[in-house]
Amino acid sequence: MTQPEPVLLGELDRTGTIRRLDDDHAVALAATKLVEVGPEGGGKWRLLPAGQVGAVSIGDLHVQVQPKTGISSLLFLLGYAKDPGFRPEDVSGVPDTDLWPALAESLVRQAERALGPGVLQGYRTVEESLPLVRGRIRIADQVARHAGLPLPLEVRYDEYAPDIPENQLLRTALRRMLVVPRLRPDLRARLAHLDGRLDGIQVLTPGAPLPTWRLTRINARYAAALRLAQIVLRNQSAEPGPGEVTVAAFVVSMAKVFEDFVTTALREALYGQPGRTDGQYRSRLDVQRTIPIRPDVVHLIGRRPVAVFDAKYKLEDASSGYPNADVYQMLAYCTALELDRGWLVYAQGTAPREPLRVRNTSIDVIRYWLDLTTGPADLLRQVSKLAARAISQAPEHLLQPA
Repeated sequence: MTQPEPVLLGELDRTGTIRRLDDDHAVALAATKLVEVGPEGGGKWRLLPAGQVGAVSIGDLHVQVQPKTGISSLLFLLGYAKDPGFRPEDVSGVPDTDLWPALAESLVRQAERALGPGVLQGYRTVEESLPLVRGRIRIADQVARHAGLPLPLEVRYDEYAPDIPENQLLRTALRRMLVVPRLRPDLRARLAHLDGRLDGIQVLTPGAPLPTWRLTRINARYAAALRLAQIVLRNQSAEPGPGEVTVAAFVVSMAKVFEDFVTTALREALYGQPGRTDGQYRSRLDVQRTIPIRPDVVHLIGRRPVAVFDAKYKLEDASSGYPNADVYQMLAYCTALELDRGWLVYAQGTAPREPLRVRNTSIDVIRYWLDLTTGPADLLRQVSKLAARAISQAPEHLLQPA
């Protein structure tokens, strides 16, 4: 039986497409929040992008909303936002038309490199009941559980073994990718082979907090694979759907991705400057401190803000440029933080980057746009130029430590 063609929508599509769906599939698809699902009558539904990007598969129904940045750029933004150690080469050269194969290909490639020299081992702490002493006796547990009995003993010891967080993250991500559709047989076979190499490693429970890992000289060869594994585990799900089918979904909010990326990239770009950079900076607009404000990024020296930024994943309006409400918001931030300049950082634009002076004030609002269609290295250079410009234009008296 011929498989239906996948539904491919652009992130900026405003008309969508009409498809025939049964009610169960329509409800399950709407629940993923990848697309809006509106009835058109006669068993037909209009599918319209809902501000998210990604892919959803429900049985033989495959829907994908493709980011305007391209899939490899999306994966870079996701990775860098969570870990500035994420490098462009971690996702370079992947297919850029279908998310499931692109994600699987990236993970397989990096996992093969990580496991090439062998499965990493390390020390893990084990707590269990034993008939002999190994490591240290857990006195409180021994008294609570065995009330004076000499055996078994509640002990804690360190064991050198492969069942460590790095391998748990990697194997769980490989298992998660094995259930997604639209993978070539050879790619699925590579995933299964890698999973087999990690036989005996614990598979993490869906929804449970991910174990932490810290980059060291010993696990450095795993770094790229682990960063991709964390993207998979944070954003991909596989849940029971209508009937006996499984709903596989990888859905992300580009507004949140962009905000997180700008925060991390600005923090890295401002690292060499005096002071510190805070994300989601908490302050109040009014003297009575009843109206909270939370700019995306504020750089401070001592306790004094010296630069404020707010990320906006928006396009210019065809008739009026960037939304006026964004300027009102930045004016409020600058007023409350006692700054005469604020930076609105957009994901795309064409407007001049000259300051927009607010009447009867000394406050300038700068609408600064980033070109997300360029490569990751150029994008990071754009953010570095923004950071340097913001600091160079900050009032001199604010740049001096208090």
